[in-house]
Amino acid sequence: MNAALTAVLVAVPVAAGATLQRTTGLGLALVGGPFLVAVLGAQDGVSFGNALQTVLCLLVLAGTWRATRWGAAGALLLGAAVGVPLGALLVGRLPEGPLLIVVGSLALLGIALAVVPQVGALLRGFPGAVSSGLVAGFVNASAGVGGPLISAYGMAQRWDRTSFVPTAQVVLLAINVTSLLVKGLPDLHAGVWAAGAAALVVGVAAGGPVSRRIGPVAGRRLVLAVASAGALATVVRGVLTL
Repeated sequence: MNAALTAVLVAVPVAAGATLQRTTGLGLALVGGPFLVAVLGAQDGVSFGNALQTVLCLLVLAGTWRATRWGAAGALLLGAAVGVPLGALLVGRLPEGPLLIVVGSLALLGIALAVVPQVGALLRGFPGAVSSGLVAGFVNASAGVGGPLISAYGMAQRWDRTSFVPTAQVVLLAINVTSLLVKGLPDLHAGVWAAGAAALVVGVAAGGPVSRRIGPVAGRRLVLAVASAGALATVVRGVLTL
């Protein structure tokens, strides 16, 4: 595949994912992740996704950081500090299919816990934040989809998107930087890097106006739908690779 075609196949889903992430707090891993893996391969696709997520989180935070819940972000990161190295160590040591099924199922379980009020209390407070961060870090380093677990924690706290979006970016930023430090940057053509960066800028610029037009109830439903779809897609990916 030539560099120009690769750049196009990378840019379109990355721009769509960046728009969704600016609107809901997550989305690049869901929309762009499968395409990046298909175009660049599993290892380079996940690492490139980690790099793009790092830049995207900074871009989103530039306009939203004032509403960040720093205490919750710190507790989530405490758990992620354990989960990321564990997930990175297991990549390549376990069969890809079963690993994806396990991490996708963990994400679905977390979302289910968050939407059931009586059970969602398990995800609240400091223990819930540390546990959610640990699993999110593990899932992100091993499969590139840590967002649904962070979303599950935010839904359990009944946060609105105004505070969830920047708080999620702080956690995702740290998780993706750590993943890159453990795994390293992929060796890709400069045109692919440029296409990914440009797509991020376009996506964030488009996501701002979209976010302002979505009300609180619709926003919560959209976050739930995106998180569930990302977790389910990971399970399906695992089944298909068996």
